[in-house]
Amino acid sequence: MSKQILVLGSINADHVLQLDAFPSPGQTLTGKSYQIMSGGKGANQAVACARQGGNTRMLAAMGDDELGTNISEQLSEEGVDATNIKTIDDMETGVALIFVNRDGENMIGLATGANHYCDEHYVAQNHELIAQSDYLLLQQEIPEGTVEYAVDLAANHQTIVVLNPAPARDISTSLLNNVDIITPNQTEAEYLTGVTVTDLDSATAAASVLHNKGVQEVVITMGKLGAYISSAQREYPQGLLIPGFPVKAVDATAAGDTFNGTLVASLATGASLADAAFFANASAALSVMRSGSQSSIPYQFEVETFLQSDHEIQKAALHDQKL
Repeated sequence: MSKQILVLGSINADHVLQLDAFPSPGQTLTGKSYQIMSGGKGANQAVACARQGGNTRMLAAMGDDELGTNISEQLSEEGVDATNIKTIDDMETGVALIFVNRDGENMIGLATGANHYCDEHYVAQNHELIAQSDYLLLQQEIPEGTVEYAVDLAANHQTIVVLNPAPARDISTSLLNNVDIITPNQTEAEYLTGVTVTDLDSATAAASVLHNKGVQEVVITMGKLGAYISSAQREYPQGLLIPGFPVKAVDATAAGDTFNGTLVASLATGASLADAAFFANASAALSVMRSGSQSSIPYQFEVETFLQSDHEIQKAALHDQKL
């Protein structure tokens, strides 16, 4: 049975506009399509956990508006326990304005809204959920103090902390000392370490910086290259590049969230970090071939079918690296 996962993070309504190219300053472009859909890094990752079979709860704050109500209901329909998500009176749900170009790349602007009220007091009121959880998955679209407080609580209860440091911001060494697994992308890894991550050697150098700051396990997502994993003391002290999947990207909006949710859901079933990262790579590859945020996140059976189809080369590559 899957262990208990608690996701602490943001809820946003995503306003997505498809364009051929991103506008330059002062330029107006006509888009191809416009949609409003459920999003937020926290909600996306909770959905990804649940769709991969994870036993998932969520802590978050939403506004007292129709957007928030709809998102909360959708989370419940996905199998996420949304019982403890709080509604903030006279406040709007967070909003993300997303441009997506013809290459599937995105540009995102955020209005925090109710996410600002996902604060330390709220976490303290729900401290027992952290104590009861095996994994705590966090991102950085909620206040910095909330993340620090929750990580400290998790450390006191031996709950495994997985931090997706997105969007990038400064992180104290004291916080990193209590992070078990950190999952930056290449840009976030460079922001945190000063090392430009482009290949195996530079990923190893960046991971070394994070290990020296107290993080036990590092997972750096590297797009089509795959995901680099490193462990300070255990299985992968020299680092390992888990192969990616070359697919045609349509929209990369929730790829990172898909990866993180799938990674934690796989770990919660007892998978090794390497196997969990491989499965998460496949899940993220499927997500970029679809439009939208939560609408692009695949289900477990879809990832399994994808892996059984024509990706024996990637499986062999993973096997060879683990020898």
